[in-house]
Amino acid sequence: MDRETREFYDGDPQGYSDNTVECDVSDILGRFASHLNPGSRVLDLGCGSGRDTIVLRSMGFSVVPVDGSQGMCLTAERNTGDAVRRLDMLELDYEGEFDGVWACASMLHLREGEIPRALALVRRALRDGGVLYVSFKDGTFSGRRDGRWYTDMTPGAMTTALTSAGFVATDVWHSVDRRGTVWTNGLFSKGRAGTDRDK
Repeated sequence: MDRETREFYDGDPQGYSDNTVECDVSDILGRFASHLNPGSRVLDLGCGSGRDTIVLRSMGFSVVPVDGSQGMCLTAERNTGDAVRRLDMLELDYEGEFDGVWACASMLHLREGEIPRALALVRRALRDGGVLYVSFKDGTFSGRRDGRWYTDMTPGAMTTALTSAGFVATDVWHSVDRRGTVWTNGLFSKGRAGTDRDK
């Protein structure tokens, strides 16, 4: 994320946590979990308050939470009781370590030109056959809202971006949150090694 977006989250991380802790993403978590085996290792990419890390762990997964905001990392540590690594998604250094990557409302803070690099790093972090969940606000807007950078995506744009990065689309759908915001959600899998992209 860019400096202004990071400063937004660093400025009042507890306030953001309090504002989002009641968001119900149980249906989406269930869809994601249905593609994982018990005990699977999951990267919570842009974990924010740690809300989803807690739920994923309660479902029996081994979860590694990371976030680009130091303030959010400290808040997530208080909420989860575990260390949270400060790591920008453009600096991901994992390789073949995860069965799933959960990127709920996090990659949307990247500029459009940064998304292909982030997806390449996510793909590298996944094991063959691993699954990625990703979400963006629905639409074509790209710019700053309330001090944060946003890149919105339609289902078509998301599918194009992810398949261009070597992922296989499993499911792409819309959802509406409690504020009436429409989201574009996607589940994508990493194909087996041995394709031209992997050589």
